[in-house]
Amino acid sequence: MSDHITTRPATGTWSVRAGGAVIGESKNAIELIEGDLPPVIYFPKSDLAMAFLDQTDQTSICPFKGSATYYSIVTKSQTLANMGWSYETPIAGMEAIAGHIAFYTQNQVAVEQI
Repeated sequence: MSDHITTRPATGTWSVRAGGAVIGESKNAIELIEGDLPPVIYFPKSDLAMAFLDQTDQTSICPFKGSATYYSIVTKSQTLANMGWSYETPIAGMEAIAGHIAFYTQNQVAVEQI
């Protein structure tokens, strides 16, 4: 693991909403802190309504976490392209976020502690 990245269980219950719909709620989310960046909440896929998420062809590589795959959020009125990402097989030391999805908190997406 990179010495500037830490992960820990996110305390409490977290939710992600988009387009007026609750996409997920979790008491098992992971908080990832990377340097001076704001913390990012990673939700277990099992706590998300995966019917709202479509995996896209977009990918990226982070030297500290590995290869990311992206998800669009499909709501009743629109598709929010590439608003979630996941490291399905992260590099050594980042295993805590495997099988989890994080979300950009913009364009009508909210990640909040409830």
